[in-house]
Amino acid sequence: MRVLELRRPGEPLRLIQRATPRPGPGQVLLRVTACGVCRTDLHIVDGELPSLDHPVVPGHEIVGIVEALGPGVENLRVGRRIGVPWLGWTCGHCRYCASGRENLCDAARFTGYQIDGGYADYTVADARYCFAIPSRYGDAEAAPLLCAGLIGYRAYAMAMTTAGGLGTLGIYGFGAAAHILAQIAVADGRAVYAFTRRGDYAAQALARKLGAAWAGPADGAVPGAPPASDAPVAPGSLDAAIIFAPAGELVPQALAATRKGGSVVCAGIHMSDIPSFPYRFLWGERHIVSVANLTRADGEAFFRAATRIKIETTVHPYPLIDGNQALNDLRDGKFAGAAVLMTENPKESPT
Repeated sequence: MRVLELRRPGEPLRLIQRATPRPGPGQVLLRVTACGVCRTDLHIVDGELPSLDHPVVPGHEIVGIVEALGPGVENLRVGRRIGVPWLGWTCGHCRYCASGRENLCDAARFTGYQIDGGYADYTVADARYCFAIPSRYGDAEAAPLLCAGLIGYRAYAMAMTTAGGLGTLGIYGFGAAAHILAQIAVADGRAVYAFTRRGDYAAQALARKLGAAWAGPADGAVPGAPPASDAPVAPGSLDAAIIFAPAGELVPQALAATRKGGSVVCAGIHMSDIPSFPYRFLWGERHIVSVANLTRADGEAFFRAATRIKIETTVHPYPLIDGNQALNDLRDGKFAGAAVLMTENPKESPT
């Protein structure tokens, strides 16, 4: 089988041949049909997360067909289509796992990082951490739901919990996660304000198409109204803000735009340092919180929402062999939405 392997951070992925893995106890073998290209993959490739001492196959937005079951797997069957997310294994007995916060497990292992992921023709996954995918979604359009959707939904739920009521939501960085979350928020009757990099007209147009009340550049937008705005965002007018862009300088901006009692949710696994800011931006019981990974309960809640609401994912397919190009295009901001790697021979049998 083919895999795209990262030997060292900073190096291009290498397309190599490996033997098809066999599922161990509690695992399933998947024939990968699609795998989303996530910004976390980019952080791994670029060395912005702690590097590993072994080669890794990235990819944690995996859609595939169950080809074989390992010993002890009873909740899945061969031929079923499932999805595999970032959180790939937890211990199940620590204080975090026991309290329903398995996303914080100190022993957790992650797909496409400690566990080989979906930039491959086949992969294995822990059956406990696989999700059924609603039939209304094709393979390519389902792939971004497995991380962009899940993390975005957890961030959204956290914003709703900590903001004490959510009518207006600011989203900073309008990429894969944001374009999914915006649809859910709009369907829930909330006004969405999308902040992008200056000059990213494609992302701004996509945000408006998906129902955003306003879309424009983040830089210079707060304090004060964004330039050329038909629905200006005044300081202190957002109930909550979610930051997907890995830019710490957006945190003071978002705080300044958020009303008293509101929340700023940092939704990325990596972010540049947050600069100092006046205490008055935080005062008034505003909150800054981060989102770490996801839980299986998040996945179940999200896919219930994805069944209720038809989420339109904007995807840009690439063949598996063009994984490096997909990562480069993501890094350079060359598309709005999400890149997805597609296997070229999805009906090939394991060898």
